[in-house]
Amino acid sequence: MSDIEIMLSGLPYDPTMPGLVEQQTAALERLYDYNATRPSEGALREELLQQMFASIGPGCYIEPPLHANWGGANVHLGNSIYANFGLTLVDDGEIFVGDHVMFGPNVVIATAGHPVTPEPRSRGIQFNLPVHIGRNVWLGASACVMPGVTIGDNTVIGAGSVVTADIPATVVAVGNPCRVLREISDRDKEFYWRDQRFPDAGDA
Repeated sequence: MSDIEIMLSGLPYDPTMPGLVEQQTAALERLYDYNATRPSEGALREELLQQMFASIGPGCYIEPPLHANWGGANVHLGNSIYANFGLTLVDDGEIFVGDHVMFGPNVVIATAGHPVTPEPRSRGIQFNLPVHIGRNVWLGASACVMPGVTIGDNTVIGAGSVVTADIPATVVAVGNPCRVLREISDRDKEFYWRDQRFPDAGDA
């Protein structure tokens, strides 16, 4: 296997292998350029995102600063994704994000882990497990998604949650560790926040 294939395999490996470091540095140079863009340079931002990410659909907007171990090189984004300030992608492993996903400020998506045993950790050994986020997911501010997690379509992850295990589709899930609070129901079509009703809910 190549260095990149080893990195993406889920097996323990040494992230300081020279071939990896060289490629990672090039990716981080592009990320630096993206974070240095001015608010008026929308076209340049779009061009850089196309270069940075493994794949990215139309209509995606990522507010700088973006932090990513590999500058997005192992991230696959769908269409019309919005990320607020401070998104962190620990993208040593692959991250797959469906269409119309929203990231609140300071969300962390992590694919990298380290052995619990201290000896291999002292040598910097790590492993990477892919993260899958479905369509129409909303991750609240400062939510953290851990390696190997899958989040189903249409789900809402509450602010500050730490997602350590898979979360099903069409639920609200919160907490540390993140657990399902409730299913998303017809009531949510009528009320947009607690007892606040959509203005046109009565016409539905």
